[in-house]
Amino acid sequence: MSSSHPLHFNLIAAAHAAMIERGFQPDFPEGTESELKEISAEPPIGASDQFQDLRHLLWSSIDNDTSKDLDQIEWAERLSDGRIRILVGVADVDVRVVQGSIIDSHARSETTSVYTGVKVFPMLPTELSEGITSLNENEDRAAVVIEFTISPGGCVADGKAYRAIVRNQAQLAYNSVGEWLEGSGPAPEKVAANADLAAQLKLQDEAALHMVGCRFQHGALDLETVETRPVMLADEAVDIKKLQKNRATSLIEEFMVSANGVIARTFEQAGVASIRRVVRTPKRWDRIVQMADGLGTHLPQEPDSKALNDFLLAQRSKDPDHFPDLSLTIVKLMGPGEYVLVRPNESSPGHFGLAVQDYTHSTAPNRRFPDMVTQRLLKALFEKKSQPYSQDDLEAIAQRCTLMEDAARKVEREMQKRIAAVVLHPRIGQSFRGIITGVNQYGTFVRTLDPHAEGMVVRGGKGLDVGDKVIVKLVSTNPERGFIDFAA
Repeated sequence: MSSSHPLHFNLIAAAHAAMIERGFQPDFPEGTESELKEISAEPPIGASDQFQDLRHLLWSSIDNDTSKDLDQIEWAERLSDGRIRILVGVADVDVRVVQGSIIDSHARSETTSVYTGVKVFPMLPTELSEGITSLNENEDRAAVVIEFTISPGGCVADGKAYRAIVRNQAQLAYNSVGEWLEGSGPAPEKVAANADLAAQLKLQDEAALHMVGCRFQHGALDLETVETRPVMLADEAVDIKKLQKNRATSLIEEFMVSANGVIARTFEQAGVASIRRVVRTPKRWDRIVQMADGLGTHLPQEPDSKALNDFLLAQRSKDPDHFPDLSLTIVKLMGPGEYVLVRPNESSPGHFGLAVQDYTHSTAPNRRFPDMVTQRLLKALFEKKSQPYSQDDLEAIAQRCTLMEDAARKVEREMQKRIAAVVLHPRIGQSFRGIITGVNQYGTFVRTLDPHAEGMVVRGGKGLDVGDKVIVKLVSTNPERGFIDFAA
């Protein structure tokens, strides 16, 4: 019999407990409020010798529909030789958050904002990350601007960075902009009302299409892992929505990859130690080769990202239903990203998945501590001052950031399971289309397609194998443990 009653499980309390269990301190320490009052009393920053005044440019931001901590804005112009000049404005968080302050020390410990679906646990107080240091629409803000040019072939050149005062003139969202760029939806209201903004976004999209084509030629991996977010009604999760990649998400991703590359090369050329974001060459490449062989494709014995991506593109075309599961397997076999110290005149391990050698994190300082550190290193370079962190300090920060990013992934994963258990509880007794994603000594696992949820086949799973399409009946959920049980 179907259960029609919602399950009143406190997901926010569960998220808070999960944060503490994984080593986070979700509540801000004593002294935070007094520092916030001091920061709020500081005068606004205006144009000066240190800051170019770029408020006249038609800047815009594209982020998730619900995002309030805006880290970057973009602007583009076509040059006379056919290249496109891109400016990425990054929120200058360091100008408000003093190194060694209570707020900074808390951010250094947490290292990242954690997005649990039901509550954001911010690295910085929301008065900053969603207010004073957020690039909010129609507000003057200090920024670090990263500039580069894109050739018709997608090559990035002429990278540089400088400080500026900027003004976000249009806060936009991925879904609506993406549908418009792809021709599957109307122009967002702000875009429809402003022909210059529409032309600006079309130009940015053109540049991004050139860039992504160039990166794929060099071996960037076109993966499709499934991301979801809960649909909330008051404080209750009532549905699960699958997040779709589109031209708008691709646009921002391309600009961020290139901007982060500019900053990494800036440090390299200046001989400055920095924290890099890396995904090493896969140690388990032999297993990737074996898996490809099982699908009828021969990969080289030595790691080759271009060959791997060609295989992925072929599999996406051949078997789109199973491509997210293949993508997830590849991600796991490549291993997680990590933060490392790269000393002067020392080569970076690079980022295998993005097919770039020089890559740091610099474009999300409201959400990630490594980006704040990068900002401080960069500004010391601008001002020809001694660097604010020793190499030992940078190494310790990199290790902490890697540790806490892994913890954040675990919190977010636990909460996805709990949210799905709550959402599906009223549907006990109903049947769902699914795909078998795993069979091992612990049991048989299934992913339902609508809504997207993962669970175990506790009855009738005998004889099922990975890849089988099935109809399963929901028999129980346990939000506390994140369990969802099905019968085949």
